[in-house]
Amino acid sequence: MVQAVIISSLILLFLSLPIFLVFGIGSSLVAILGLNLPWSTLIQVAFGSVTKHVLLAIPLFIFAGLIMLKAGVARRLVSFAMSLVGHWPGGLGISMVITMAFFAAFCGSILAAITAVGSIMMPEMLKKGYSPAFTVMLAAAAGLLEALIPPSNAAIIYSALTYVPVSKTFAAGTLPGITLMIVLIFLVLFKCRNMEREGKASSQERIIAFKQALPGLVTPVIILGGIYSGLLTPSETAAVASAWAIVVGFLIYRELTFGGILEALKSTIFSTTVIFSIIAMATFLSVVLTYTQAPQKFTETVISLGVNDLQFLLLVGVVCLILGTFIEIVPVFYLTVPVFMVIALKLEIPLVHLYIVFTAFAGLGLLTPPVCVGVYTAASVINISADRAFKEVPLFIIVGILYAIAMIFMPFMSTWLPSLV
Repeated sequence: MVQAVIISSLILLFLSLPIFLVFGIGSSLVAILGLNLPWSTLIQVAFGSVTKHVLLAIPLFIFAGLIMLKAGVARRLVSFAMSLVGHWPGGLGISMVITMAFFAAFCGSILAAITAVGSIMMPEMLKKGYSPAFTVMLAAAAGLLEALIPPSNAAIIYSALTYVPVSKTFAAGTLPGITLMIVLIFLVLFKCRNMEREGKASSQERIIAFKQALPGLVTPVIILGGIYSGLLTPSETAAVASAWAIVVGFLIYRELTFGGILEALKSTIFSTTVIFSIIAMATFLSVVLTYTQAPQKFTETVISLGVNDLQFLLLVGVVCLILGTFIEIVPVFYLTVPVFMVIALKLEIPLVHLYIVFTAFAGLGLLTPPVCVGVYTAASVINISADRAFKEVPLFIIVGILYAIAMIFMPFMSTWLPSLV
């Protein structure tokens, strides 16, 4: 039965159907025709999957990030980052990476971050002589910070699948996210070592830039403080962040309009619909897996082969890397986590460590053709063909794989902070 799902899904995928239809049609046909399950069972499971309370945080964090963009927060974060590192070799590129990390701390949406920060930084980088290929790939690679640095939609979905508390999943992504930011900064320093540098900002200019960016810099404190103090759930924190974003836009920066709120709502609805349609349809596959006991059988096979924890995590990395090349990170989670989670528990691998391995490898799909959503999004921001950026893909993929492998061999990066929560 599972083989039938895989074959039918691959056929639909190569026919270029939307990924939620690939999940829904392939799995439902097998569930109904092969397992004789009624439609009502599938509908009930799908409804239950999208009504989990923790998932409510996803649209709220997306909305908060979009409001921050409309309010001018992204622009002020860019100015602050430029005042700190603009005079370094590749200062514009480094500023984009740092701003992406800041923006990650109150958005949670990878594509929103690439669009928000990239629309400000990428045109400036092109004016200063950065190659279009490197500019696009750097923006796409920095977008992966959104999947690691909390709050992250990937972390919320992983928690919904594994029942690991969101606070622990958020904490697990913090150090790996900061590490990835540092890796990208060193990559920019190396690639741009011979470029002309910008002038160094004065202390007064840095203070002014800091004051202007302060409302945005406070937002992560509100979000993470609410969660880790125990005062608010992730969903409640996301709602508070949204309200704070509106206050910043209307009362502090006074750049937000009712039209901007309406546009943010429309974009939130679109993004949420895409994510939740995938979640709902992916549960059809989980029904097939449950009734066929495929995870248990696969677990027994892997354990019987004497696979150790490192070998298993490397296998997970290879699978996620391959799948991430063809489909986005959310469906990769729903395809693999239910199966690999069982094996990880058998091998006593912390699920927060498994989350980082999943995200690091599957996130490389943002950069790898043919799907490479991150590359296409970044390229569209500056209106160039994504094909022009592909020559820089090998460099970023090699660096990304080395980073992901390092995360396998350094589990403390993902387990230390969660152990303190």
